[in-house]
Amino acid sequence: MIKHVGKHNSKKVVVVFRKIPDAEHMALVVYSDLLPRLIHDEVMKALESAPGQNTMELNEVLFRTTMGDGTNCLHTLHNQGFLKKVPTNQILITPNAQSSVRLDELNDLLDEMAEGQGAVERVAEIDASRGVAGGKKPRQAETVENGERTSREAQGNMSAEEMVAGVLSDDDINASKIAQAERMEADANSMLAEAKRLKAEAGVTTEVKRGRTTKKATTTKAKKKQTA
Repeated sequence: MIKHVGKHNSKKVVVVFRKIPDAEHMALVVYSDLLPRLIHDEVMKALESAPGQNTMELNEVLFRTTMGDGTNCLHTLHNQGFLKKVPTNQILITPNAQSSVRLDELNDLLDEMAEGQGAVERVAEIDASRGVAGGKKPRQAETVENGERTSREAQGNMSAEEMVAGVLSDDDINASKIAQAERMEADANSMLAEAKRLKAEAGVTTEVKRGRTTKKATTTKAKKKQTA
C-alpha cells in the first residue's frame, strides 16, 4: 500500500498538499507522468521513503528533500509550475490496485482521527471493502491547466506555507489572513477570560486563608488569658 498517490481525470497524480488552508476543498498535486525524469525520480524516492509513508503531509518531506542537482525538491515543483490546484472531490486516492477512496472523504476521516473521534474503524472498513468508499463516483474532472508560467521568481528560501500562497489568488490569501486574525482574536479573548477566572479564584483562596489565620490567632490569645 502506497500513500499520497491517486488519479485525476484518469491521470496519475501525487498529492503534495491534501488540502489548502482556508480552501479545504482544493488540493495541490503533481501529475507524475508529466514530470521530467530527474524530478520524477526524486519525488517518487521521497514518496516511497519511510518518512514519506509515515507522514500525513507529503509536502513536509519534499520540503526537506535536496535533489541531486542541489535544489530543494518542493521549491523546484513550485518554481517550475508543476503544482496544480485540483478539487479534492475529483481526486481518487489509489493506495493499491483493489481499493480507492475520494480525497475529500479521506480528508474528513483523517480530520476525525486527529480529533480523536474514532474514525480508525471506518478507515479499516474502507480498506477491507477494497472498493470506492460510499459507492460515490467522482465528478467529471475539470480540464487540467496546460499553460506554462511565462516568468518565475527564484525563491530558494520559501516555506511550504509561502509556496501554497504562491498558487493562491489574492482573495484566497486575504481570506486566509482574516481567518487567522479571527482565530488569534478568539484565542486572546479566551486567554483573557481564563486569566480573570484564575484571578478571581486566587482572591477567594486568599480571603479564606486570611480568615483562618485570624481565627487561629484569636484562639491563641484567649488561651493565654485563661492561663494568666
